[in-house]
Amino acid sequence: MTATEYGIVYAVHIITVEFGPIVSKVCERLLRKGPLSLREIAKSDINHNKVKDILSLLIHHNCVQAFSLEPPDGSDSKAIVQYIVMFNNIIHRVRFDKFSKVVNEELGPQCGSVFDALLTSGRLTLGQLIQKDSCTKKPKGSKEMRDSLRKLVAARFVERVPSPEPVLGNKEGPAQKKRGAKILKEPEETLEERVLEASTPVESIRFPLIFEQGSSSSSADNDSNISEGKRKERDVDSSSDANNEVVWRPNFEELIRRLRHKACVEIVKERRDDQRCAIVLNAMLELGRSQEKKVKTDKSVPMSRDSIYEEVIKTEEGRDMLDDKVKKCLEQLSATSSYLPAFVIRTDDSYIVDYKSIISVAQKDEVESLVMKRYGKEALRMFRYLSQEDRFVETDRIANALLTEKKVTPQILMKMWKDSYLHMQKLVVTGVYVPFLLWKVDKAIAWRKMLDEMYHASLNLSLRLIHESDSERELLLLPVDKLEGGLKNRRKKIDDKTILLSNARLNLDDAIMLFHDF
Repeated sequence: MTATEYGIVYAVHIITVEFGPIVSKVCERLLRKGPLSLREIAKSDINHNKVKDILSLLIHHNCVQAFSLEPPDGSDSKAIVQYIVMFNNIIHRVRFDKFSKVVNEELGPQCGSVFDALLTSGRLTLGQLIQKDSCTKKPKGSKEMRDSLRKLVAARFVERVPSPEPVLGNKEGPAQKKRGAKILKEPEETLEERVLEASTPVESIRFPLIFEQGSSSSSADNDSNISEGKRKERDVDSSSDANNEVVWRPNFEELIRRLRHKACVEIVKERRDDQRCAIVLNAMLELGRSQEKKVKTDKSVPMSRDSIYEEVIKTEEGRDMLDDKVKKCLEQLSATSSYLPAFVIRTDDSYIVDYKSIISVAQKDEVESLVMKRYGKEALRMFRYLSQEDRFVETDRIANALLTEKKVTPQILMKMWKDSYLHMQKLVVTGVYVPFLLWKVDKAIAWRKMLDEMYHASLNLSLRLIHESDSERELLLLPVDKLEGGLKNRRKKIDDKTILLSNARLNLDDAIMLFHDF
């Protein structure tokens, strides 16, 4: 899914807050114009050398990726390096606390502190991590830092940086289109996804598990590790610094996958109202996670009941569960009803987690909640009816099916259509003066509209947080333990308001991930 209008504005805001207005200007140009060469970016009022520095900064923080297109066959022209903005990685910057929590819960605070250093700095070598550690009050030492990094790589929370300038085949390049032409249908794979795929090295190089003993190096990749040809050899060389140290960065893909799995467990726990079903589903997700090739996978790999049971009893919550209980939970998860689809698909003796089904239930609830709050109960009934029909339905037929007043029905439908939550078509019949109006819920359009509004709301919350902080800047600079009386009460109100706004923004971001990342 391409970035929405408010998604772009929100991304530019995030860059402005963290890196300043000049950097955000370059970022916005890339977001709105698409991939550009250095010369095209420098056509703005920013100095050419300054643009180079800005691009280096954004690349270092994983917000921009360079690439080049292979010249057409028989052409002597040289491939031009272009720069594409990583929209998802920019939005991920507001999720650093969530990512850090995932790592701390699984690997502990020691690995968490190493991971936090990578989040803050963007990209670091082991040597740079050790140097940062030596400047702290309680340094851990090079051995512990190396062990922590090894654990992070083994868990795939940290990866080797991608190739700095992958070459896309000519056929894989962006489709040429006339200026101002509208794209009626999105491609199956976006240019950003193709660039990421081309720049990502093979698994053994991306997550090397063998480390050299010397503190000046962090990988023992040799010729035996590399079996993917010249392109992958270049990946190894280009993901190291001048001292031949491997450069590392956070692996957002794995972190989003963990958050997706966690959200699926929470959705099932809430909808099935059974803790044991959530335990069984969580075990299935753990069992199949290593087989997932991408985050937005619709279905898991097939799993046998015996393997699921073995995974369940490994967990503290499922240690006492009997095989019959696990079987019963799998039957519940595989069952369908008038209001809930099956979350697990049974095929012969295997079970498959239906991610798409689980996520769609939560998405539907979010949209219906908004429709209820904004347009009322009757509008919600109409929206649900049209969602179930999944086709164009005439106005009078909607009114008859839901027993609503025929004068009120088109007014409510028109309100939802104006806000892009419904799709409308006019059917002109010969001899009839007024055309028939047909209505339908187009999920692709409605869900995109919902996402755009959530970006807008998150932007407003962020701006409000900045406003609250700026308006009380002098008070916030004073030591808390020295405040008394009215100033102390005022500071408490500011802190309470900040916590409230921050929590609202985090909860809203959970909903954004539901529609964009999951």
